[in-house]
Amino acid sequence: MSADPQAACELPPNVGQDRPPILELRNVSKRFPGVLANDDVSASVAPGEVLALLGENGAGKSTLMNVAYGLLSASAGEIVVDGNSVQIRAPRDAIRLGIGMVHQHFMLVEPLTVTENIVLGMEPTNSWGLIDRAVARKRVVEISAKYGLKVDPDSRVMDLSVGMQQRVEILKALYRDARILILDEPTAVLTPQEVHELFQIVRELVSQGLAVVIITHKLDEVMAFADRILVMRAGRVVGETTPEECSEQSLARMMVGRDVVLKIDKGPAKIGEVVLDVSDLVVLDDRKLPALKGVSFAVHGGEVLGIAGVSGNGQRELVEAITGLRRPSGGTVSLKGRDITHDDARRTIAAGVSHVPEDRHRRGLVLEFDLVENVALGDQRREPFSKHGILNRSALDTEARARIKDYDVRTPNEHVAASNLSGGNQQKLVLARELGRNPELLVASQPTRGLDVGAIEFVHRRIIAERDSGKAVLLVSMELEEVMSLSDRILVMYEGRVVAEFEGGQVTEEELGLFMTGGGRTPTEPSRASEEDTGA
Repeated sequence: MSADPQAACELPPNVGQDRPPILELRNVSKRFPGVLANDDVSASVAPGEVLALLGENGAGKSTLMNVAYGLLSASAGEIVVDGNSVQIRAPRDAIRLGIGMVHQHFMLVEPLTVTENIVLGMEPTNSWGLIDRAVARKRVVEISAKYGLKVDPDSRVMDLSVGMQQRVEILKALYRDARILILDEPTAVLTPQEVHELFQIVRELVSQGLAVVIITHKLDEVMAFADRILVMRAGRVVGETTPEECSEQSLARMMVGRDVVLKIDKGPAKIGEVVLDVSDLVVLDDRKLPALKGVSFAVHGGEVLGIAGVSGNGQRELVEAITGLRRPSGGTVSLKGRDITHDDARRTIAAGVSHVPEDRHRRGLVLEFDLVENVALGDQRREPFSKHGILNRSALDTEARARIKDYDVRTPNEHVAASNLSGGNQQKLVLARELGRNPELLVASQPTRGLDVGAIEFVHRRIIAERDSGKAVLLVSMELEEVMSLSDRILVMYEGRVVAEFEGGQVTEEELGLFMTGGGRTPTEPSRASEEDTGA
């Protein structure tokens, strides 16, 4: 490790790269109306190398890779493959040159089989011009064996885990003879075990001469498996280094331009009375199948209760039942002794529940509304924001300006449409509205999804501030590091049930991941301590 990590992170380009690059982006700029997304960026990756592209939201890293893959056209600059200048106007040009890209949101047809998805658009045919399914399947099996990507070629994609679906996406690129593989936020929805398996796959790929570029904001993963790290900020490259020459702290400082607290320092919880009491809750999903199968737990004032689990194991239905967005078919939900089981969202808000939804675009904001109108959502019917059904615009403007300032929402003014804010600022706006109500219970679902390290720090500080003020916090997140860092207690959900409970700091990511996938010890009954139990 260098004596000065920050200085080490500011090495000149291509330090440590002693192999001829297979892909080079030279002085690339990309302009959108009013925005310079990439500003004279140069980057390269060599065969047998893992290049991590690191940066905040809006830093320009995905834009740069979308240029390389042909989804966007550069405003200026040059793309070089195998030493030759090339024109990439569309993904088909990139594929022809051996460039493949696996997007964060998979591009798979779920009712089709693994084989059908992999060969889609490039199906082998027989002498009669018909799809030769036997040849297609054989080719998939051969590629799978060559790169150690074990997957059943006959399984339907809809029946596969997220980790297996990602393997299918990688196999799609390899089937098209990709020599350069771009992975966009590849670990966003994976369990720790699946992350470990992905790293093994990536290492196998580079050992066979492929070049891999990974777009990510997860510093620990970058330090664990990248060969070289390129850091971007505000559309420019601000540093390049190797994991051996940097620390997570110095990388975070480069990304944001200031010191960042990577793990919030919180004191011991001061547990109060039960605020939320969930008893034997049964909830159906959109297909009318049981999503929750008798879930029981309690959340006290002054604590963060974290819910860990792989997506699709009932977390979304649990949050919607508690916040009045989905009616349970059995069991009860109580808030400080009041039954809110069948209250709608409006009544739930009035009872003292605030909700940071997992999808801020669909459930958290009306993107076409300005910031004032978004701050008012849910409170527009109460004084001083309205009287006799008429909105008080002056009161709304005043309140919005105050909350925008308190929550550091970066905007020219309060009348900008929410769609014009960055993801981090949109999430701050949601927090400004929900926490501004001074709730009894905060339900935070995936509160930092898609956020960069600076915005994550802000959100985490606010969550702990709520807990320290005596509020109850229910945190639902697929980011295990986040759950472990913030939670005083952790419940694990699997197939609609709570299968384990741990005290904060008493469990590893690997153990949580084991329970999340149906393994682990005999399930423990979650605590539903009463006021008498806590001495409240």
